[in-house]
Amino acid sequence: MFDTLVQTLINGIIVGSIYAMVALGYTMVYGILGIINFAHGEVMMIGAMVAVTVSTLLIKAGLPIAVVLIITMLVAMLVCMVVSFLMEKIAYRPLRNAPKLAPLITAIGMSFLLQAIAMLVWGLEHRPMPELLPSQRIVLFNDVGVTMREIVIVVLSVIMMAGLLTLVNKTKLGRAMRATSENVGVTGLMGVNPNKVISATFMIGAALAAVAGIMYALNVGKAHFYMGFMPGMKAFIAAVLGGIGNIPGAVVGGLVLGLAEALGAGYISSEYQDVFAFVVLVVVLIFRPSGLMGQRTADRA
Repeated sequence: MFDTLVQTLINGIIVGSIYAMVALGYTMVYGILGIINFAHGEVMMIGAMVAVTVSTLLIKAGLPIAVVLIITMLVAMLVCMVVSFLMEKIAYRPLRNAPKLAPLITAIGMSFLLQAIAMLVWGLEHRPMPELLPSQRIVLFNDVGVTMREIVIVVLSVIMMAGLLTLVNKTKLGRAMRATSENVGVTGLMGVNPNKVISATFMIGAALAAVAGIMYALNVGKAHFYMGFMPGMKAFIAAVLGGIGNIPGAVVGGLVLGLAEALGAGYISSEYQDVFAFVVLVVVLIFRPSGLMGQRTADRA
């Protein structure tokens, strides 16, 4: 019984770490612009699909797996950054001063558009993901174990959060991000180009989503054009759960959500796994509307 509980908690942390990687992108964009980029899950999907294509070609070329993994991640991140840059410039920038509902509807439209593009490029069938990380199980004790792939997923989530916190708090770009989040117009008067800052924010979030997409595809062993919708939705829930706009909160929210899903699926029913995410969100927001690590703030004019 104890072994089952520990294994369930480990599985929840692994899934939650993937949610956390994607949630970081949501929380960054919201922190700067105050909008929800619902197409972020599809950016994750594109990263996974690009990774499948690139890694398959490189393996056929006979390159070592370690080299294949590095090149695959770099190419997927670059493609997702370009996609996100174009998306922000074409779809969101013209609506920056529009009512909040307009960019929200646009984001949903972009989500469907990216799915359609992926369907045209890669087709409807599921694409198998090459095994780029060892899948051998490392036994911790009794029947409890973890794979190297799962360890990498958790470590990457922690590294990404630490890297983002360092970027936001210790670099010139981070100061520009914080200033832009306070007031875009005033930031422009202070010599900061808000367009560049916002584009950089979208691109950084896209790079994180690409890594999350690769890890998700490695974890489930496949990728397809619709794979980004549910993880993207759950990552958004994780961002809200932790306190949207809060970087550590996105990670905490992802882990809490992953643990809740794993425990619910393991001890109640796996058929209702997707429902648990929404139940946890509702319960938390009833008692803490700003999220687990969010702070109440006044509305900006």
